[in-house]
Amino acid sequence: MALRSGFVSIVGRPNAGKSTLLNALLGQKIAIVTHKPQTTRTRIQGVLELPLRKKSKTDPGRPMAQVVLVDTPGVHKPDTQLDKRMMQEVHDALESRDVVLFLVDATHRLHGDEVMDEKPVKTLGQHRRKMSKAEDDFALQLVKKLDCPVILVLNKIDALPKTVLLPLIAHWSSLHDFADVIPISARKKQGLELLLDKVVSRLPEGQRYFPKEQLTDQPERFLVAELIREKILLLTGEEVPYATAVVIEKFEEPASMRKGRDGKLPVTKISAAIYCERAGQKAILIGKQGTMLKQIGTAARKDIESLLGTRVFLELFVKIEDEWRAKRGFVEELDWRRQLEQLAELQSRQNREDSEEDEDELDEVFADEEEYDESDEDDEAEGESEED
Repeated sequence: MALRSGFVSIVGRPNAGKSTLLNALLGQKIAIVTHKPQTTRTRIQGVLELPLRKKSKTDPGRPMAQVVLVDTPGVHKPDTQLDKRMMQEVHDALESRDVVLFLVDATHRLHGDEVMDEKPVKTLGQHRRKMSKAEDDFALQLVKKLDCPVILVLNKIDALPKTVLLPLIAHWSSLHDFADVIPISARKKQGLELLLDKVVSRLPEGQRYFPKEQLTDQPERFLVAELIREKILLLTGEEVPYATAVVIEKFEEPASMRKGRDGKLPVTKISAAIYCERAGQKAILIGKQGTMLKQIGTAARKDIESLLGTRVFLELFVKIEDEWRAKRGFVEELDWRRQLEQLAELQSRQNREDSEEDEDELDEVFADEEEYDESDEDDEAEGESEED
């Protein structure tokens, strides 16, 4: 059977488990995961290589495939420039895709049209159900505009009784003509093989988009920044996690990956800036006598060392950028693709400057040689004159 390949975008509301599903399918963590919504801020591609599974009497088999999984930020109505940027990442992921996985948190309570009627909302529960349905409708509208196969993936089925599952499938199936409906538990890795079978069956035959050994398109600098941000999300509360951004300012890799004579691994030196919006947030991030910042750094360093396979010297600094989430320029500068472009330009400029310096040194050498040659000619002329 010929190789199948394609892009599979994972979309859904915040906290539906998109990043957990990506990590579970890849068998390795490349996307940070927390219990807080809107943890993911950019689209993340993970490359999954699937071997040929031969056909048998009990197994229809599966062709060899390369599945490029695209994790996306949670679908939500944008308020700030950061929100708009996150939603642009979702739209970009939906532009170049062969299949879409529409992920739904199966533990969310079903809500009918009655919560959207004209009756006044009297309780907090009614308000939440009304908001929840509005968010479901907003996400569903994106899916209905697509012209590719959309698979409904009901996640977290391990957290609800089986009697609830059939009504849940019926409810969502009535809202859109999905290509397939697959119940799964990303956390417990239930139903993932069936999901992959359905995905591969809908991918076109083609060539690999990435080398077989490549796991993600994300550079290590971005993954490191995300690991630091994950610890901030896990260790701080209220508004602080959402008002922070992490930028890697220095990333010095070791010259060699070999262990030293003392048997220790080489060291990667990293300096990162944690941006927040207010002085009060900065105080929380630093903590009393620096305890919180140290805790964030210690937790992040362990994961970074596992990622890089080296020891890590990590420096963290907290900086204030007033209302950065509302500033389009600052938000765009956080994009790792933009950061890579800037690094490439900086490296190119440095190479040009080094080249110009080398040329200047060569010019000086040639000038010295010419002066030396002229001096020799003068000496020869003086010698001939004395002989005469």
